[in-house]
Amino acid sequence: MASLLAIPLLILALSGPTVAFVPIGGGTSTHVSITGTALLQKVEETCRAVAEENGYEFNPTGSSPEELVQACLGPTAVGDVSGAKFHSALQEIYMQNGLVDRDFVSSNPHHFNSEAFLEGRRLITTGTAATKANCRSENFKAARETLGRVLHTLQDFYSHSNWVELGNTEPYSNLLNPGLPLDNLADVNTATCSDCAGGTCPNQILPNILQQKKLTSGYMGVFSSDKPKGKCSHGGAFDLTSGVAPRGGISKDERRSDNAAFHDAAVKAAVAATLSLLQDIRFAIGDSTFLRMLGIARSSVVVFVIDTTGSMSDDIEEARSVVYDIIDSKKGTQDEPSEYILVPFNDPAFGPVIRTTNADVMKTEISKLKADGGGDFPEMCLSGLQLALTNAPSSSNIYVFTDATAKDIALKDTILALMRSTQSTVSFFLTTSRRRRRRSLKSSSFEDYTDLALASGGQAIQVAKSKLPEATDIILDTSTSALITVLQRARNPGKQETFSFALDESLKNITVYITGASVTFTLTNPNGVTQGHSESIGKLGIMTNVGNLWRIRLNSDRRVGTWKIDINSNQLYTLKVTGQSTITFIYNFVERFSGPHPGYAALSGRPHAGQPVSLMISVMGRRGPSSVTVGDVGLVVVSGPEAATGSNITDMGNGDILVTIDSVPEGEFVVSLQGMDKVSNSQFQRQSTTLMSISKVNIQAVVDRSVEPGETFQLPFSVMTQGSGSTYTISARNDKDFQMSYPPSLTLTTGINANATLSVTVPADTESGTDVTLTIEAKSSSGADSNYAVLRLSVITKITDFIQPECEVVSVLTDNCPKELSQCGPFRWQLSANLTDGNGTGIESISLREGNGTLTHTPLSHLVIHANYNASCCSQIVEVIAVDKVGNVGRCYHSIARSGGPPALTLSLPLWMCLLVSAIFVRL
Repeated sequence: MASLLAIPLLILALSGPTVAFVPIGGGTSTHVSITGTALLQKVEETCRAVAEENGYEFNPTGSSPEELVQACLGPTAVGDVSGAKFHSALQEIYMQNGLVDRDFVSSNPHHFNSEAFLEGRRLITTGTAATKANCRSENFKAARETLGRVLHTLQDFYSHSNWVELGNTEPYSNLLNPGLPLDNLADVNTATCSDCAGGTCPNQILPNILQQKKLTSGYMGVFSSDKPKGKCSHGGAFDLTSGVAPRGGISKDERRSDNAAFHDAAVKAAVAATLSLLQDIRFAIGDSTFLRMLGIARSSVVVFVIDTTGSMSDDIEEARSVVYDIIDSKKGTQDEPSEYILVPFNDPAFGPVIRTTNADVMKTEISKLKADGGGDFPEMCLSGLQLALTNAPSSSNIYVFTDATAKDIALKDTILALMRSTQSTVSFFLTTSRRRRRRSLKSSSFEDYTDLALASGGQAIQVAKSKLPEATDIILDTSTSALITVLQRARNPGKQETFSFALDESLKNITVYITGASVTFTLTNPNGVTQGHSESIGKLGIMTNVGNLWRIRLNSDRRVGTWKIDINSNQLYTLKVTGQSTITFIYNFVERFSGPHPGYAALSGRPHAGQPVSLMISVMGRRGPSSVTVGDVGLVVVSGPEAATGSNITDMGNGDILVTIDSVPEGEFVVSLQGMDKVSNSQFQRQSTTLMSISKVNIQAVVDRSVEPGETFQLPFSVMTQGSGSTYTISARNDKDFQMSYPPSLTLTTGINANATLSVTVPADTESGTDVTLTIEAKSSSGADSNYAVLRLSVITKITDFIQPECEVVSVLTDNCPKELSQCGPFRWQLSANLTDGNGTGIESISLREGNGTLTHTPLSHLVIHANYNASCCSQIVEVIAVDKVGNVGRCYHSIARSGGPPALTLSLPLWMCLLVSAIFVRL
């Protein structure tokens, strides 16, 4: 019987018509529902195991992602928890799963078409190894992208082959283990199908193929109708082979009256196979890392990029003080950071990136920073920021401390591309010192930092070193969970203007930030009560001013409704209103693709000019997506009054909406969303922070595989413009500074792709699991138009060890255990076993997966590791997990229960229950 939580979660994943193994479109596609069903079930199992291990109960108050995440992180931590990162992680996996149908539409191995079984399995096993390696290196975005593609191929096996027609109801475990043979494959000369003149028949597989249990799959021809004589076709309008005898097709992508039973069986087998692969990854990387890969962690991540040149002693000390305050004040709350990242930079050196989930380690690392070097004026600020953007999770808040201009200002366009790609927010703390006048910031360089801050939705705060401690409250404000933006605007040059914004009942810790010189303002609440800039403590809130920053923290008894702030200045100023709320949204600019399985793909660069813009938006409420109603969605120009609202909103299910906007405003815009919170019956207003704009030029590139250390990777890419043809400058960078070559320019003709190749050489000593972020940019000769593509390349050492560790039980001593379980209390039992990885890479970890006893073992460096388990006779089951150095997982299960072996399989139980055999390791 499924758990009470699993039922609504599975309904959530499966809602909408499940019609085909197609990729994208909310919860309406089978690839999404298969993946979502398995992921949600595995998340629940993992959260429950973590709760049990840490001594608390896992009892979600509901089925929404927010309630699931809060229960998983622990009931004792106070504060709001946003499900945005969990949603984002799921969407990344779904999106990459779907893109296999666009990027590899004619690749037989990616879909198990045309009997490409060995090649398809190779994609699964190498992709799984890459996912594990990325997770071990904490490159979770790369891991999610690879996992999505692997799952698509694995799931297609059950729809495109005759596995279920052969009577199989369980997954084909040999697909996950290249050490085991793929048995009884039909050879190329063996006919497999009968003719189906109508195109759709209940079962075309020949009787002798069924009797001999021969494995086959349908041939698919997107560009050609050729197929071997007598072979099955995939079928469907896009398969040119389906009109060649034997006609028809055996694909179970669509559920029809003639194949409903086979379609349902394929879906069931695909869900079980997905669960099996996820379980293998979970055991290889551990529960905590598995949940972090899926975005289940406290949403706050603290990222510091710090100038360590000679004049920065005071700034470093203040950054250290802020980190200590964050750690000490937020410990035990949902606002406690889930990760700390530190990137120092000097001149000419920058880095390394220091990442840790341990607060004490962060205290130690930031205490090691010393101010030294940096003889000339500018420093390598943007190089350090590039490392932060490519290593921090998406939607992070990054804080940069410096008192110098950027020597590497040529990176500015790359930084802008990375900000837009990651949707991270960057704030600069820019200090001046009388002792180092030559390092004081010029207005032009300050504008560079202001441009970058505004583009990301951050702040550029200019302050004297002596006043820096007063400016860093913004870090405490924003290093918090469930942070949302209500309003963001900028004016350059400044002018008198009144801005309105709606505050809803769910908002907490509402803060207004204004940056600029010579600014005056008046804040007005819905009842007409006002407070001016000269009132530091007033009826509406507490105001502070340091340098060019005004900070207004509203009183906790603030009124719900429409607020106004009137600002007057003739100089550049910015306005931002933030708060904490679980009502939020995530978004991607998308484009539709056609083919056998059409869908939507997230854009890597800026949306295309001259055509409607589409966004896929996921909306989250306090009790899931059903607790909010979406009203208007639009694009708002931050620096002007222009705005465009969605002309067409399509409900995709599960809180996902597709918004099409026909007329896109000129200039840089953000996404604005308004709606109704059903819990409080109040209007809410939310806004994205990252500035975006349209472009007439487009870059297309696909990374189709991982790369090995020492290899030179060739990346084809194409550039096209819908504007006037001209020569475009091509530039490319990567965050590891690996050697690259590419054409410096391309001559573009309107509407025609110009093709080129980028080569990147990976040093031979690069660690497996390294994630390389590539940025390709194209800019017109006038500089008026440009676009970018951001891609990720995983470096994975070639895996030759696919054999799981083995276990041999030496002895089991249960003589002391009474026959009656009720009398078990004072008695104990013991198990001894030898574990080895044979000729493999060696065992890296041994852990207790189930059992309340004590596990000890000899050193892991031994060829044969002796393990001892000692437990109360009341704890009758033990499962030990052994993981080797490349992530192969071996499992040892033993039960002393007198009633027999492991429990029977149900989907609500962990999958290992049906796979494990007492006292041996199971090879998947």
